Amino acid sequence: MELRAIIVDDEELARKNLAIMLETYCPEIDVIGEAGDIDEAESIIKSSHPDVVFLDIRMPSGSEGFDLLERMENRNFLVVFVTAFKDYAIRAFQTNAVHYILKPIDEEDLRIAVDKLIATKETFSKHPENYENYFDALQNLANRLIHNKISNRIAISHTKGVKIVEDDDIAYLEASGNCSMIYFKNGTRYLDTRTLKVYEEILNSDKFYRIHKSYIINLDMIKEYISEGGYMIKLKNEIELPVARNRVSAFLKTIKGKA
Repeated sequence: MELRAIIVDDEELARKNLAIMLETYCPEIDVIGEAGDIDEAESIIKSSHPDVVFLDIRMPSGSEGFDLLERMENRNFLVVFVTAFKDYAIRAFQTNAVHYILKPIDEEDLRIAVDKLIATKETFSKHPENYENYFDALQNLANRLIHNKISNRIAISHTKGVKIVEDDDIAYLEASGNCSMIYFKNGTRYLDTRTLKVYEEILNSDKFYRIHKSYIINLDMIKEYISEGGYMIKLKNEIELPVARNRVSAFLKTIKGKA
């Protein structure tokens, strides 16, 4: 069975990577479109009628991904959530019997997910009324993830093992190739193998903000915003970091809302 699919992720590199992996390891999946936001995704779904949507979902609210599903009137497609979250979120996925893939994507996990998709699609083809129960399960999942608090404890893998930290202890994060350097308020730092994109999804958006492609900051650490000669912030530890020009407006709204 061949399944027609679209990929929804705001990061182009992530979309391309998943498309290549599907082509390489899952020839049953025909990627017919890609979308960088939910408006574009809605348009493609309505015009192309895919069998499956690979949907990047943000946390803790998950609002973007779930908003897309709520918009759709003809809900006759399957969903694979692509997520960096583990623990509680994954238990919620499993409880609701929905498909998911963890970032960074592993080829074996992707193959398993696609096999499950094919089996589900075969069943739904014979019993299309199952789609109604399926989307009820997705709504239940949305309610659980949106209204339940995700743990503030984060596991950081480093050269000597795994360190468990509270996110409140983090001052800021810096991209380091495909890894992230995490700087703590006490002056220590750790290099984790996860990307800044993954941490943007893991960390609580009420506490942390991505000010630049290379930096995520703890909003409670902000001491001063400086616009003279560029766009910079000074943290309470006197570290100065750049704010990307295209993020300045949204960033200012965020910090004014917290003041």
